[in-house]
Amino acid sequence: MEKIYGKTEGLRKSDLKRLSNLYRRRLPPERVLTPELAQTLAGLSQEIHRPIALLLDRGGRVVRVGVGDAKDLPIPEGARAERRLSGFRLLHTHLSPGGLSRPDLSVLFLHRLDSLAALEVEGGRPATLHLAFLAPPKTGEDWRLLPPRPYFQYLDLDLRAEVEALEEELSRQARVRELLDGSGERAILVGVDTGEGPEAEAGLKELAELTRTAGGVPVKRVLVFRPGLDPRYLVGLGKLEELKSLAYHENASTLIFGLELSPAQAREIERVTGLKVLDRTQLILDIFALHAKTPEAQAQVELAQLRYLLPRLVGKGKEMSRLGGGIGTRGPGETKLEVDRRRLQERIAHLSRKLEEYARRREEARRQRRRQGVPLVAVVGYTNAGKTTLLQALARGGEAGEDKLFATLRPLTRRGFLPGVGEVLFTDTVGFIRKMPEELLTAFRATLEEVREADVLIHVLDASEEGALERHRVVRDLLLDLGVEAPVVLALSKADRAAPYDLYFLGERLGGVPVSALKGTGLRELKEALAGALLASGVRPQAWAQYT
Repeated sequence: MEKIYGKTEGLRKSDLKRLSNLYRRRLPPERVLTPELAQTLAGLSQEIHRPIALLLDRGGRVVRVGVGDAKDLPIPEGARAERRLSGFRLLHTHLSPGGLSRPDLSVLFLHRLDSLAALEVEGGRPATLHLAFLAPPKTGEDWRLLPPRPYFQYLDLDLRAEVEALEEELSRQARVRELLDGSGERAILVGVDTGEGPEAEAGLKELAELTRTAGGVPVKRVLVFRPGLDPRYLVGLGKLEELKSLAYHENASTLIFGLELSPAQAREIERVTGLKVLDRTQLILDIFALHAKTPEAQAQVELAQLRYLLPRLVGKGKEMSRLGGGIGTRGPGETKLEVDRRRLQERIAHLSRKLEEYARRREEARRQRRRQGVPLVAVVGYTNAGKTTLLQALARGGEAGEDKLFATLRPLTRRGFLPGVGEVLFTDTVGFIRKMPEELLTAFRATLEEVREADVLIHVLDASEEGALERHRVVRDLLLDLGVEAPVVLALSKADRAAPYDLYFLGERLGGVPVSALKGTGLRELKEALAGALLASGVRPQAWAQYT
């Protein structure tokens, strides 16, 4: 006997047998229902005093039978393949008048059903039919309701033509968006303001930068004002319904939240919306995985990802697959997550040992530098502040910088010269960001040791960026947390792009040397400031450099 889903408690075996026989039914692909099926469903529903739901494929075959409302019949996962709609339609009975309910229509919308039909039953006979389709995006509506009519008036409706027309419109709009945005994953960004005000808005803007760096397309930014967070849905069930509708009309498949989600919150939000759900930490880990090129950086990123994922492994199947990565599912991916917790812990231990070996090699290199007496200048700053470009200008060599967040994941060390000091080593570091994920700080501990060992730091601050003061505070606080004691020289980078008043304001508040690495302005003044800081800290100049 075929499986019957839903509220089957208390039904007799004979009732279950009759329900199972519904699997043998087949509708013409172009018809909503037939008189025979309408009579059968109405009579059986009246006898068992419960609604009956059928899920049919596009060939008209019954693939699932359930007892209860539309929401009680589970829809198979992964049904949509390449089509814009799921390829399934749902037909169910109502034992009382009232039409399609909000939960009914949510099933239609959430699962992208081809159609949803409700057949009212009166005295064991079929009566009014209610029929709904998804509305095309950008119409302002989530679904299209046809007028309720006696069921026999819909017997000649060409269902196949309705579905094909809707899919063609969905495909046309998707092609237009792809031409405008490329093939990137379209995402809705969600920030939460619990009283932070401008800082929450800046965080949402930064989330958009992170999404673009990860290869996604931020199509909408939504800032939710809440005095407290919902422990289950973060922003509340009603707001999730709005986000689900917005994602449909924007053809977005992903929700990205600016806060870190608990495992339970991520699962519940995904269940309610039917969308991929990422939080800010996952997005940053995804970017690090994208930019990790060397074996050390790859090991560091994988370790950070696995430490983040380990407490979120609640089982196998969909829960683990959802955590397979961020945009584009980079990183350790599903294949590593489908092992048990013990093997995952073994992998973490292996990566930790490997990074300890890298740390020992790095420490040996630092000892050799100290024996040679060459001062070390570390370049630090907020991500995408222009650190790599400035290092290239100061050292006259190295890799070109990129206008991306976290473009540099490994220390890039180059030799250079400072007047009055002589030869120095300039080293680049990982960019900082507000609320830096703890997993990353732990995994990149050895890399950040370069900052502690430096004789002087260049703090690169993007003077052209809105919110520069806040970014300066973030870097300063992280340096304090790392226990850095070296003197700091502030470089107000991208001075050629900054407004004159902004440069003046930052200079008055923070001091610093305005520089433009691309145009070469301010580099001489910055080198002089670095040389002065090194000499003041007790660094002895090389003999030949005292006369330069």
